[in-house]
Amino acid sequence: MTTLPVRQRWRPQERHIPVLATLGLLALMYGLGSLRYIGFNDPQIILNVFIDNAFILVVAVGMTFVILTGGIDLSVGSVVALTTMLTAVLLERAHWPVPLVILVGLATGAALGFGMGCIIHFFEIQPFIVTLAGMFLARGICYAISTSSIPINDPFWTYMGTSLKFGSLKVTWSVLVAVAVVIVAALVLAFTKLGRDAYAVGGNPQSALLMGLPVGRTRIAVYTISGLCSALGGILFTFYLPSGNSLHAIGMELTVIAAVVIGGTLLTGGTGYVWGTMLGVLSLGLIQTIITFEGTLSSWWTKMVIGILLFVFILLQRLIAARSPATH
Repeated sequence: MTTLPVRQRWRPQERHIPVLATLGLLALMYGLGSLRYIGFNDPQIILNVFIDNAFILVVAVGMTFVILTGGIDLSVGSVVALTTMLTAVLLERAHWPVPLVILVGLATGAALGFGMGCIIHFFEIQPFIVTLAGMFLARGICYAISTSSIPINDPFWTYMGTSLKFGSLKVTWSVLVAVAVVIVAALVLAFTKLGRDAYAVGGNPQSALLMGLPVGRTRIAVYTISGLCSALGGILFTFYLPSGNSLHAIGMELTVIAAVVIGGTLLTGGTGYVWGTMLGVLSLGLIQTIITFEGTLSSWWTKMVIGILLFVFILLQRLIAARSPATH
């Protein structure tokens, strides 16, 4: 009499396994680091991971929306770099007011995402190709603006880069913005039509189309969100490193995709959580922190460990998908 309810309670939870695995990995790394290294158990260590990766977290949130629909966005790193260049030029050379500079930066990222989404939908071109072109376009515009680094000396930017102290702990404004973005994105995915449509389109686009869901509009929307988040990530990047540079954020798209996948979002779409993405970003940041504490390891160990984790989580996702083909 209790077998069916137990199965019903368990099956919806299977899609949570990758997120729980990421949480377990994060706890394991923190625990081992606390045992091995002096001072590693200081709460400021986790806050430092947030501080160092706040801009990556915001970009990863946008990527989560895209991957949920079964897409990919390779342009995010270049959009981050373009935003830093636009910000630096408009602030330091054109002397535009801060609110207008931020608005132009966000609008540029959203417009690029919207354009790529439209091309993907209306011309039925693979997202990989379209966003690859967008990556080269945005990076090329960066070099057209300037081939040298442009420092940002605006007082507002200096203030936004300072730490906020809470007793013995400190965070930055970028961390607060990133956490706010995560909360808003989680609410959008959980409680809005756009969120439900994104899951449906990623789960089975043909069925979503037959059900009358706005598949095209949803795809365009998620790429617009990704562009917007990339631009916001670029602005946060300039708070962290106050300069515009064409070489900023090279390879960031791969780091972001890795964080999203390790956070439990299926590359095939239809399953994933923003909270998992945040755990994925923190996991990658904590790996780098452990390697820094070790002192004797090259930074390339970070790449190797991330590669191993990707293999493990992709296999885990595959096994779960095989067991629960109807997960949402």
